[in-house]
Amino acid sequence: MAAARMITALCTPLTDNEQLHQEGLERHIQDQLQHGIDGLLVGGTMGAMQLLTDSTYLDLVRDSVQFNAGQAELLIGVGDTSFVRTRERIRMVEDLEIDGIVIISPFFFNFSQQDLIHYFQSLADLSSKPVFLYDLPGTTGTKLEVETVLTLLRHPNIAGIKCSDHFTSTRPILDAIGDQKRVIVAQPTLLDVLLRSGVEEHLDGVFGLVPPWIEQMKSATQTKNWHELSDLQRDLSELLKFLLEFPAPVLSAANEVLRLRGIPGKIAPAPMPRLTPEQQEEFAGAAIIQKAIRQPPAFVSKN
Repeated sequence: MAAARMITALCTPLTDNEQLHQEGLERHIQDQLQHGIDGLLVGGTMGAMQLLTDSTYLDLVRDSVQFNAGQAELLIGVGDTSFVRTRERIRMVEDLEIDGIVIISPFFFNFSQQDLIHYFQSLADLSSKPVFLYDLPGTTGTKLEVETVLTLLRHPNIAGIKCSDHFTSTRPILDAIGDQKRVIVAQPTLLDVLLRSGVEEHLDGVFGLVPPWIEQMKSATQTKNWHELSDLQRDLSELLKFLLEFPAPVLSAANEVLRLRGIPGKIAPAPMPRLTPEQQEEFAGAAIIQKAIRQPPAFVSKN
């Protein structure tokens, strides 16, 4: 069985005035590297790229390059609301030491599948870095249909796709593409089933909250310890359910996990609030949160 590849969609730690929290970012990245995460997606949905100022975004990418220091694959989210805005983000980052760019479907306006083909192909033509498509219809309101994806994956500079829709729409792409291009799956509640079935590449924001669990899932897959893998999946699914059901924005809840694990900064940009003291007490007392924070990162700054 080929080794699983796990990619974390990083959060973006911010100061109270919404600038980059450098210490928080460094700790967050080191936490991933210490637990064998294979890749980092910077400025994705979990990183709230579209809510950042351009200067904070550029600081985020530059510092991520520095803190990663070539250890993990580094992918950068550049997708925005239009061709020209996405093109400008590509220009901002493509001269840095990154491994690829990730482009979400344009949002706010509706676009046809032919529009999307033209959009992604044109951006792939001008990018000096490999391009990864990003299908997230629940957020963008626009679905990349299977035939659209297969057409786009024939472009020489489109290296793959991150699929965040239902797995039923991802499976036909996996079957058609095989190992010709990368199909990176975002299905954190099905990791055990997919890993056992040989689906190798996975990416999600929840990985960044509990990298020790992800490291253990990789190890259990490699040793075919399916019982351990199932146990870890139950914990991960329970954590996701708790975060989604807690009475606060999901980024505010995720922020509290990082805070309890010793990673400073806020990852929920305004107007999303921090938890109140009463909410913090309730949150920290939950059994699944106690389990999630049991292994705090051992952090040593390299600066």
